[in-house]
Amino acid sequence: MGNTTIYLTRHGQTEWNVEKKLQGHKDSPLTELGIMHAQWLAASLGHIGFDAIYASSSGRTLKTAEILRGARSIAIIPDDDLREIHMGSWEGEVNANIEESCPEQFHDFWNNPHQYKPSNGGESFHELHNRVIPKIQRIIKENEGKTIFIVTHAATLKLIMAFFNRQPLADLWNPPIVHSTALCKVIVDGENRTVELYGDTSHYKGL
Repeated sequence: MGNTTIYLTRHGQTEWNVEKKLQGHKDSPLTELGIMHAQWLAASLGHIGFDAIYASSSGRTLKTAEILRGARSIAIIPDDDLREIHMGSWEGEVNANIEESCPEQFHDFWNNPHQYKPSNGGESFHELHNRVIPKIQRIIKENEGKTIFIVTHAATLKLIMAFFNRQPLADLWNPPIVHSTALCKVIVDGENRTVELYGDTSHYKGL
């Protein structure tokens, strides 16, 4: 069937990103800059013929995916399994407040993801892995030999890229950072995975 080409990105910047609030399964609108970043990425990928676009079912990812689709006459496939890690009671709260009230868990979330054990009603990174990676494998199998786009979230995207790079969960947050609409590109040929881009922001214009 040939190689499967997968482009992946994170949603555009949101209001809660600016306010330094955690979102998870909750949502906030894209900012003007977030929309602009998505438009710039769309322009840079305008020459690519995508066979399918998959997006987390969250509003911020679906809006980003709509911008990225442009004039292409293909459906955007929303998927709950591509949503961000669920952070329970942390969602909608400011980072600094969470760090003050739950210092050890907050530290593990960002520094020891393999050891993070939520007591906030959310997911662990192991649970996120068990939700996301089987879906990625299914998407690849269903689109063998095609070119697809996946629009998701920071932690989810980092976990997917750790999977492609065969990195342990402990290394999830290793650089690069995936900024708003940062682009990743992976070529899959059977069991072989070649990461061609990871966290690329070359579409940013002068900011």
